[in-house]
Amino acid sequence: MSVTPQQLDRVYRQQSRRVLATLIRLLGDFALAEEAMQEAFAAALHQWPAEGMPENPAGWLIRAGQRRGIDQIRRRQTARQYAHLLVPAEDGAPEPDAETIDDDQLRLLFTCCHPALAVGARVALTLREVCGLSTEQVAKALLQNPATVGQRIVRAKRKIRDAGIPYEVPGSSELPERLPGVLRVIYLVFNEGYARSDGDTVVAAHLSDEAIRTAESLAVLLPNGEVYGLLALMLLHDARRAARTDANGELVTLEQQDRSRWDRARIDTGLEWLEQALSATPTGPYTLQASIAAEHARAAHYEDTDWARIVRLYEALHRCQPSPVIALNYAVAVAMRDAPAEGLRLLDSLAGRKELDRYHLFHAARADLLRRNGDRQTARAVYRRALALVTQGPERRFLERRLAELRAVEH
Repeated sequence: MSVTPQQLDRVYRQQSRRVLATLIRLLGDFALAEEAMQEAFAAALHQWPAEGMPENPAGWLIRAGQRRGIDQIRRRQTARQYAHLLVPAEDGAPEPDAETIDDDQLRLLFTCCHPALAVGARVALTLREVCGLSTEQVAKALLQNPATVGQRIVRAKRKIRDAGIPYEVPGSSELPERLPGVLRVIYLVFNEGYARSDGDTVVAAHLSDEAIRTAESLAVLLPNGEVYGLLALMLLHDARRAARTDANGELVTLEQQDRSRWDRARIDTGLEWLEQALSATPTGPYTLQASIAAEHARAAHYEDTDWARIVRLYEALHRCQPSPVIALNYAVAVAMRDAPAEGLRLLDSLAGRKELDRYHLFHAARADLLRRNGDRQTARAVYRRALALVTQGPERRFLERRLAELRAVEH
């Protein structure tokens, strides 16, 4: 059975990060593994259309990449240094199974999040190498300059090589202190899938699914309240996936979503994980965020939302983990509980913060509250500021529709 280019592209999107993780373990070098992976996919592009897709595509690609990596080692005349790597492919060892490949992804994740690296480097490197985001997408997720992020990734790889950072999952005594950095990375990956930073689609389901899968693996590896809380948070958000866009792929706000399209089974699973998270102490930031998401999930209609409880949860979250974005969300919740003017007062107190001035959702939220408060002229100006910053197609078109509605009212 022949293989189409679309099928090959799907395999690349679904398997490339898994293949890379195992090749890094087998070849012991980031750059060599990345080159070998690209050569393996090039071989698949040549062979699979004629021969058909193998039963285990990831295993086939790993073996092909390993052989090409070994060829590179030999061509570079470094075979003696890497002699221990030359044996497996020659012996015809079986292809790695799914469990081994998943373990390699965890190894890569913990390596990229090693405490010897600066926190920013851990996040950027993991998003780039584990999840396959472009440097520009990583920069958008971190609200940073792409050139700065690119340099940070290069330095992090050099540090891993020069410092001999081990490619392994740390022992049980080290896991608790290593966990927060890993959870942060997983959530950033989820967010890039849940709400794309650029492009013409809202959702990249494979990234959200990968983040959830990784969190599920961590929940087994390390039973922990915040692991449960993060998993609950992602499941509760992801349950709204089908309702977040219309038939044309256009953005639908939470207020306008058809809640019958929400995935109730996913919500129930998320609530079960949240219950386990709340039984652990102390309650961490991911568990608090999951509790907020649970309030939305429990409301049969937007008007039924318990905004008073959401405001209290945001207050607790800001005490636990103060940040401009949490302050922004708190202000919006206050506006929903009380009145738009109250939310605007809080947003105005955040004006001038550099992180928020470059954040299109800050301006979009402020414009929406201005619109709800009847200040259409100022709302139009602020919507234009948001439009100057937004890079995602559906979000851009949503803001343009809001602007057009305001113009129509004026005329």
